[in-house]
Amino acid sequence: MGTTISQSSFFGVILFLLFGVLGEVVILAGGASSDSSFDVNYYVTWGSSNVLSLNDGGEIQLSMDKSSGSGFASKQSYGSGFFHMRIKLPDKDSAGVVTAYYLTSHTDKHDELDFEFLGNREGRPYTLQTNVFSNGEGNREQRIHLWFDPTADFHDYKVLWNQHLIVFYVDDIPFRVFKNNANIGVSYPTQPMQVEASLWDGDSWATDGGQTKTNWSQAPFKAHFQGFNIDGCPSSSTTTQGQCYSSNFWWNQEKYWKLDSNQQKAYENVRNNYMTYDYCSDRPRYPKPPAECLDQ
Repeated sequence: MGTTISQSSFFGVILFLLFGVLGEVVILAGGASSDSSFDVNYYVTWGSSNVLSLNDGGEIQLSMDKSSGSGFASKQSYGSGFFHMRIKLPDKDSAGVVTAYYLTSHTDKHDELDFEFLGNREGRPYTLQTNVFSNGEGNREQRIHLWFDPTADFHDYKVLWNQHLIVFYVDDIPFRVFKNNANIGVSYPTQPMQVEASLWDGDSWATDGGQTKTNWSQAPFKAHFQGFNIDGCPSSSTTTQGQCYSSNFWWNQEKYWKLDSNQQKAYENVRNNYMTYDYCSDRPRYPKPPAECLDQ
């Protein structure tokens, strides 16, 4: 009898082939804690009728129909940390649907670190768009196509944020780095931010620049979230940014100030093979590349 390989195992083999040759990718696990129930660190912010708690609070399902999407946020804001969420994205025909996982400060000139998963017609790849806002300035979009089916299983989407750099990860593979180049006039996120997630209708822009619209016959669209522990420096009115940059927090230690050689190779592989848009290379939009683009 032949052996059947599950879809998740198949994608694991593909990942091994893609990244195994690069050597071991260092896993950021210096201070990771065991999973918490959703209610410990998060609360529902909108669309409560479209939020379902599963597995005793170990999993949350957000859904979106024509009447509403839904979302949740962390109870606290944080001034640094290593943030992650395991997400399984809406399947089938998800064009126009946006699943978002992000940190944001909710101020007039806000800081924000975005994962935005842009749905597509069935059989076409999801686009993962990231953005970095600092002091109200954004327009730093980068987009990649994922090298696996993000609707088939959960994957870990992570952000490392310390005083030296911000790193976006898919599982343990870094694919975007934003360095603290305040010395050359680049604004760097420093405001306390909440962790948030949402599912909403973005068909005015999300798929093919808004040309491909949401197919409501496929509703409700459903996204699933796991992993509600938070490794972050809680920020309050008495917390200074210096306190959240303390080396007492594992993610601020020197080993996390830059990518190591294996991570750098994995980072370059993703950018060379899966990146579909980089604002730094968009000359019609930026005839002169923004200053941060000179040191990526």
